[in-house]
Amino acid sequence: MTTEKLPIGWKKMTIGELAKNKPSNGIFHKNSAYLVNSQSGIPVVWVEELFRGNEIDVKASRRLQPTASEVRKYGLLHGDILFCRSSLKRDGIAYSNVYLGESNAALFECHVIRVSPELDIVDPKYVNQFLRVPSTRDIAKSKSKTSTMTTIDQQGVCSIPVPLPSLDEQSRIAAILDQADALRALRREALAQLEGLTQAIFIEMFGDPVVNERKWPCVQTHDFVAGFETGKSLVADDADDQESEFRVLKISAVTSLYFKPEQSKALPLGYQPPQKHFVKLGDLLFSRANTAELIGATALVDTAPANLVLPDKLWRFVWYDEPRASPLYVRQLFRQAKFRHEIGQRASGTSGSMKNISQEKVLSIRVGHPPLDLQQTFATRIQAVEALKATHRTALTELDALFASLQHRAFTGAL
Repeated sequence: MTTEKLPIGWKKMTIGELAKNKPSNGIFHKNSAYLVNSQSGIPVVWVEELFRGNEIDVKASRRLQPTASEVRKYGLLHGDILFCRSSLKRDGIAYSNVYLGESNAALFECHVIRVSPELDIVDPKYVNQFLRVPSTRDIAKSKSKTSTMTTIDQQGVCSIPVPLPSLDEQSRIAAILDQADALRALRREALAQLEGLTQAIFIEMFGDPVVNERKWPCVQTHDFVAGFETGKSLVADDADDQESEFRVLKISAVTSLYFKPEQSKALPLGYQPPQKHFVKLGDLLFSRANTAELIGATALVDTAPANLVLPDKLWRFVWYDEPRASPLYVRQLFRQAKFRHEIGQRASGTSGSMKNISQEKVLSIRVGHPPLDLQQTFATRIQAVEALKATHRTALTELDALFASLQHRAFTGAL
């Protein structure tokens, strides 16, 4: 969020201008001889730890035994802002977090850029909140370079502009946004706990159907899933055209494992989709094309606007006229790590960024198949859990909207 007209009393500085010395990259890497499960040595901030929360926590970090000169050169200082320097995913580039621990009590790895800000002019928590605004993230990503891996260099990080009010005002804004963000984190944690409960119930009742230690009858997936239906990917010249009567889902509508109807694009004006392409309440959807990590993601349609249709990269499960499986059971089965591994093993595609799988390969996966009445008992047991999940997701959506509004107001001087 970089407004051309700053509020009175605010100024604009780049990351490079607010740093007290030249930003630097770490040198440590995961092949280093770090000490596992040891309290000796010094913890290292690895790049994946930047994405956890609003403050870096090194309590569980793997540790290294550095030299004294390495600690002097690469020891983190209280208030340091750390950036993701390289990533397989462009969305992760220049993602930031702030280190508020004791100085020289932690190090940082080679995929991280460290900026030590002038603490007498900036509150690092304020800067970190600003760097996470979607429009600022877009600026950061625009400065990245892609070959085999997307990267951003020190010059790119240093050129990111930041609007700065007084130091007191920065601290006030940061405190408000941190508090609002903490509420979102609590909702996400509640959802994770409920998801864990669903998984615990599944394992308690069925074990792992791929390993099949319970000795259920071994069948192929097509023995309880009749097949899949799909749609057609047609997109209007303007994917956000509000005049379009119908919209087609994106694959991102299911990749979170929850159905997100807002993840859709406008269909061309005048196009009338076939009736069989429309999404219906209760549909179980499957992503047949995605990254290696996300291919095979499933989501149950719990709300279905009348104008949504399927694309060709999302499938709808088709059930036998006389049911052989509970959709809620099958959804959880398709979320099991070993079942997802089977999908990944059968997926084709030379690029790690997008994989595809055919219906025949999905339907040929062999699993243990528990009795239908036991599957239905599972579905009944998790109905209350599903209701709680829906409540938390609704609340989280509202909190996300509130947080976005607070961000806009905060960095335009209206908070």
